[in-house]
Amino acid sequence: MRIALGIEYNGATFCGWQTQPSGCAVQDALERALAAIAGEKIATICAGRTDAGVHALAQVVHFDCNVERPASAWVRGTNTSMPSGAAVTWMQPVAADFSARYSARERSYRYVLFNHAVRPALNQGRVAWCHAPLDIARMSAAATQLLGEHDFSAFRSAECQAKSPVRDLRRLAIRRSGDYIVFDLAANAFLHHMVRNIVGSLVYVGNGKHEPAWLADVLASGDRALAAPTLEAAGLYLAHVSYDAKWGLPALARRAWFEEI
Repeated sequence: MRIALGIEYNGATFCGWQTQPSGCAVQDALERALAAIAGEKIATICAGRTDAGVHALAQVVHFDCNVERPASAWVRGTNTSMPSGAAVTWMQPVAADFSARYSARERSYRYVLFNHAVRPALNQGRVAWCHAPLDIARMSAAATQLLGEHDFSAFRSAECQAKSPVRDLRRLAIRRSGDYIVFDLAANAFLHHMVRNIVGSLVYVGNGKHEPAWLADVLASGDRALAAPTLEAAGLYLAHVSYDAKWGLPALARRAWFEEI
């Protein structure tokens, strides 16, 4: 049978999603915990791999197993063996042709930037930091130039394994909430480091280093060297993954602290 799970995790405590020889990844921890419940080896597939330090509110995975267990076992039982920085939030039996990766219609990420002269302490590891004042209007004007289907090679890491650099960026909204600047992005899929590279380039516009039109030139160039450096992982959250209703997955339970930023 095939089962889908929702997972949330604090990326600061892991070396990323994808399994590593040292066993330090979210995938490693989850598969060990699931194997303890299933009594057999479990291999998981996720909706979107995240790097070390990147968080997830709504990672979705699927796996196949040869045993049946109650929902409480796959959720609370699995969590008893999970490290404190990660937890299964829901489970749902799904059709055999469901794929957490390939059935996804859209991924949404949020990047949270603490924009203050003094670095954060209590939120260290959960937000990024920029001490220079940033102009929201300038960044928003630049962001509109990236919407739609484009070749995003200029915002793609050299290690990206995607077969095509073309992505459909459907949303890029920027707002200020007190000392925080929140970037919300949605696309059919994202390239490796794409969000962090886009936000880094928007920061260059927001602090006056470049005019908003510069971002369109960077996009058209396809040259990663022309864009800004990759911003830190701490501010990035996989916020939501969308699927067709036919799969019967539960709606994401919103996290109040996250929505209030």
